[in-house]
Formats: sequence, structure tokens, C-alpha cells
Amino acid sequence: MASIWIRNPLAVFDPEGDAADAAGGLVVAGNRIVERIVSGGLPTTAVDETVDAADCVLLPGLINTHHHFYQTLSRAYFAALNKPLFDWLTSLYPLWRHLDPELIDVSTRLACAELMLSGCTTAVDHHYVFSNELTDAIDVQAAACGELGMRAVLTRGSMSLGEDDGGLPPQSVVQRDDVILADSERLVGRWHQRTDDAMLQIVLAPCSPFSVTPELLQQTADLASMLDVNLHTHLAETADENEFCLASFGKRPLAHMADCGWLRPGTWFAHGIHFTPAEIELLGTHQVGVAHCPNSNMMLGSGICRVQELRSAGVPVGLAVDGSASNDHSNLMQEARSAMLVQRLRDGLAGAEHLPQNPLFSAADALGIATLGGANLLQRPTLGRLSVGSVADLALFRLDEARFSGAQSPIDGLLLGGAHQATHVMINGVWKVREGAFTDMDLPALLHAHGQAAERLWAKL
Repeated sequence: MASIWIRNPLAVFDPEGDAADAAGGLVVAGNRIVERIVSGGLPTTAVDETVDAADCVLLPGLINTHHHFYQTLSRAYFAALNKPLFDWLTSLYPLWRHLDPELIDVSTRLACAELMLSGCTTAVDHHYVFSNELTDAIDVQAAACGELGMRAVLTRGSMSLGEDDGGLPPQSVVQRDDVILADSERLVGRWHQRTDDAMLQIVLAPCSPFSVTPELLQQTADLASMLDVNLHTHLAETADENEFCLASFGKRPLAHMADCGWLRPGTWFAHGIHFTPAEIELLGTHQVGVAHCPNSNMMLGSGICRVQELRSAGVPVGLAVDGSASNDHSNLMQEARSAMLVQRLRDGLAGAEHLPQNPLFSAADALGIATLGGANLLQRPTLGRLSVGSVADLALFRLDEARFSGAQSPIDGLLLGGAHQATHVMINGVWKVREGAFTDMDLPALLHAHGQAAERLWAKL
């Protein structure tokens, strides 16, 4: 296996706080970081290749903890513009019911390509739309991610509570509980990898409290325990969701999930905006995580997640772009900038007295949840780090654009200046992006195919 010295980076972001002893760079052998080099030092490992990183900021690969790849086909969709969540969803369900395997394949590839270009090396996708035309979406995604070399966590979503029974989705995209559970077990058996460097894992992920039955939530939690896999869903995203759960179940969303057996390590919720202080403490007690989706939350007017309070309570917090129809991009570095700015806004509006310390959410805080925070949320101790033994998932950003000129702190300058495209990206020890271009992907051809696919989907209405 070739060994690579990434030499003398301009700056190193180490979320564990030990950047100084990697100022001379890192050595990668196979798919692992095997050595950290101090400033002016030389590797003790025999090196086959040297990459001069003197003009680049080096980071662990970014981790996207919640997405909907298929939504790349319905960005800026006329019928869904300028609407809050429930109205936005009901505008898009009629379109999404026409998804098919070919559309899932091309949308997965496009979303992963966009994420990689932003420095993302691990992506969670939450696919929950199944129909008569589309029963094997997760298998299609797994094959595509494998071909692309993207480290992925694919969550088997589901909807079982249709509008005929008081839920939000139309009957055309709901499934029976037994069908969902059987397919969930099949997918874990076929695709889930359990090594610490796993390239593909499966998580069980009913869509939301307003689209699945309490019985399915409980049965899914039981199945996840039996299969030893994690759990994921949307929760506490909007005030409408609170009202739905109070009216339907007589309790708030988190209490509903607790009664269904979901408060356990390895569970994480997307959005997590509308938790009370007592609920935040409960999440921390049970080590339940939150995927923070700042741009989507702003786009849909859902609210601002209390990231500082969550972290102070010991809640694992990761960063996420969410779906490309509510963002509308899949750029995790831009998401980190938004996370920094919106948290400062939220903390300023709330008043610093609500925070125990460090009231200003920094660039390091935002990059921290985008790397180590995501790894902790996913319970993946070899991801999101630059320590020896961690997998070689890396992103390097060059600061040679006008937006960065004059920046004294390279790390802060990355986010304050609005970095959006990585110069080099390595996943599992393999270069996927060099000098801003893919090493093994024809991006123009993919863009053409994706554009045609979107038009084909729109034409079905």
C-alpha cells in the first residue's frame, strides 16, 4: 500500500485540539493516518508520494449527518417555493411519488459529487419515499455510493401513516408496517458493515411522527436493538409538529418518541429546533444526538436550533445540509458558515446569560460539529479526526481567492470568507478530488444526465 506525506500545510484544523503536533503534516498509509509530523520534522515512515500542502488548510473530512439525495431533482420547484414545512411537503409529495430506480441512482450520484466538492467524505442519507415504482431505493443508493467511493450511512426511511388515517403523506407513498420492517431487516443483512472503517452502514429511520404510526416507531426501535443498528428520524422541526403530536397523541414529540423506545445512544434526530430546556437535558442524559440543519431551517422558516445549549447538556450535535429541495444546495462547508452565523444570531437574541460559557459560536465550533461532532453522533470513533489510527478521510482548502486575501487566521478565514470548494479530497486513503476536479468521475456527463432526469420527473405531473 502506498504511503503519502501531506507536507507542511498552511494550517491544520484538529477538532481534538492538537494541531501543533501536525503542523508538518500527516502520513497516510493504506486507508489510515499513520503519522503526525511536527513543524520542521520528517516522517519516520517510508514515503512513496509527497503532496505539498503549503498553501492549503488541512481538515478531517466533513461529515454530513442528514440529507435527502433524491431532492436534488426538485430544487427551486415552483409549487413548493416560499412555503412552511407542511405546505412544502404536500406540494412535493405528488412529484416524489413518481421517483424510480434510475432517478434515485442519478440523484444519489449528483448529491455525493456536490458533497465531495465541498470537502465532505461521509454522508448520511434519509430516503423515505417508496411506491409501486420504487421498492429498492436503498439498494440503488448503496450500489451508487460504492461505485463513487463515498463513505455513506443510508437510512431506511418509511411512511406508514397516510392522509386517510390522519397523517400528512398521500396513500400512494405509504407502506404497511410489515413490509417496512421486513425490508429493513433485509437491508441490514445485505449492506451493513460493522468494521471501524466501514464504507457503508444502514440505519432504521421512520420519517417523522406525523407520517408513521406509534406501532411502527416501537417495532422499529425493537428491531434496531435486535440487529444492533442505530435509529434516526425528523423531530422537533416545527411548531406544527408539536401541535400534531399534542392533538394526535396527547404529548409533545419527544415524549412520544420516549414512549416508543427511542431515547437511547445511537439515536439522532434531524433539526431538533423546538426542544424545551428540560427536553434538552433529557436528550443529554440518554446521549441522543441532533443533526443541525441551519440553511434548511432558515429556508422553511422553521426556527433556530439551540446548538449551544444542546452541546452544554452533552448532546452529540452534528451538521447537515438536509434535502436539496429545502436548502437548496449540498455544500457542507457553506453549511458550516451558516451554522456559525445563525448560532451567533440566536445567542445574541436570547442573551448571553442563557449560556454557561463561550457565548460566541466560533468557526472552530462550527467546523467541530462538522467533523468530530458528526463522528460522535454516528458513533464512529475513527472518523472526523486527524489522530494516528483514524481513517484517511481528509479535505484541503486553498486560500488563494480574493475573498480570503488579508485573512490573518486561515481557519477562521475559511468560514468568514465563505469557502465553498475543496482543492483536494481523500476518502479512505484514495484521492477523489485533486486540484478541484474529480479523479474518477465525469462531472459534465453527470450534470447532463441529472438535468435530463429532473425534466423527466417534472414531466410526470
